[in-house]
Amino acid sequence: MENSTENKEKVIIAGLHTGSRDILNDTTDESMRELEELVKTAGGEVVCETVQNRPYPDPGTYIGTGKLEEIRQAVETLGAELVVFDDELSPVQLRNINEYLGVRVLDRSMLILDIFAMRARSGEGKLQVELAQLKYQLPRLRGMGIELSRTGGGIGTRGPGETKLETDRRHIRTRIAALEEDIREIKKRRGLLRSRRRKDGVITCAIVGYTNAGKSTLLNRLTDAGVFAENKLFATLDTTSRAITLADSRRILMIDTVGFIRKLPHYLIEAFKSTLEEAAEADMLLHVIDAAGEETGNKIEVVENVLSEIGAGGKPTVNVYNKCDLAPGFVPEPDEAGSQSVFISAKTGAGMDELLEAVAKTAPGAKLEYRLCVPYSDGSVLNELHTNEKVLEEKYTGSGTELRVLLDRAAYGRLKKYIV
Repeated sequence: MENSTENKEKVIIAGLHTGSRDILNDTTDESMRELEELVKTAGGEVVCETVQNRPYPDPGTYIGTGKLEEIRQAVETLGAELVVFDDELSPVQLRNINEYLGVRVLDRSMLILDIFAMRARSGEGKLQVELAQLKYQLPRLRGMGIELSRTGGGIGTRGPGETKLETDRRHIRTRIAALEEDIREIKKRRGLLRSRRRKDGVITCAIVGYTNAGKSTLLNRLTDAGVFAENKLFATLDTTSRAITLADSRRILMIDTVGFIRKLPHYLIEAFKSTLEEAAEADMLLHVIDAAGEETGNKIEVVENVLSEIGAGGKPTVNVYNKCDLAPGFVPEPDEAGSQSVFISAKTGAGMDELLEAVAKTAPGAKLEYRLCVPYSDGSVLNELHTNEKVLEEKYTGSGTELRVLLDRAAYGRLKKYIV
């Protein structure tokens, strides 16, 4: 037998802590841990990390030449092949750092884009990722240096092929225009589907949350969707929709969405607008929160900020605190817990009944119980009731069929003449 080990790229991660009050955009211990997880998700191995403390980024080198020299020495000592920075680098910073270190350099945005390129499966997802990558790379072509040599592969080299990246700016702009047109067509088709759902009275619920909070696992638990789920950042990208039926017979279309993360590149938000509109147009939201993770409050704020940016803020929402099997004593801060908050484990199935009850209370079209008497001559009404409504009891009398049923406002309006 032979023992084979996967050769992972050796990566150094670096950040800049400014002490800003905006901790969601500053480099913190949590953001560095997250950056390390992103590197692992992309297939790399972090061999060293370093954080520079200074009040503002250096305009030419981001972290200053002194710290850059330390990183250069660490590259030589540890044999690192890649350096990843925790913030988005300007074209000038990227070029200068590349020339100084002599190895490939990525920033957080480029790394996230690379992971998206790796995870995208559908044609739509691939188009959206390619558009985001090209928009990001266009102003940085001069600064990317050895990033343009794609023959070696590795982290940061997925997505648009070698010929696309080595063409001139005019060719790339032409490709961007073509991608934008394709995505506009996709957006138009999505809009038609949503219009059809509204016409048919379909209730939609978007599952949103921070990446790796357990959204896909929850969808699988609720619907047996069979969506790929893994304990990694951005395990799934492509939107999946499945219907569930509530106890009062209302059918709700559950829509899984892409996970959010701090410092999410705005190129991605723009490119994925047609997908994220599923959340903006949904009747309600399930906000899945990792109860076993760190900085829960900050992650909630990140999700709420992105939802507000895409026009989905203020929607009826159920806060779903997931992974409670890993945090049995978890109690949210008072300002974190909304009026509809449930505690579940999507993995074990604990709390699913409470979740469905919360969904039923929050979703529009709630149904009330009524007693009807339908004459035997109106048999088609009975067929409608059994097909579309929840019949609780049925008995035959001399005046007709008496039923106890659950009806929403629209059904009540159609059937009120039969109500006893």
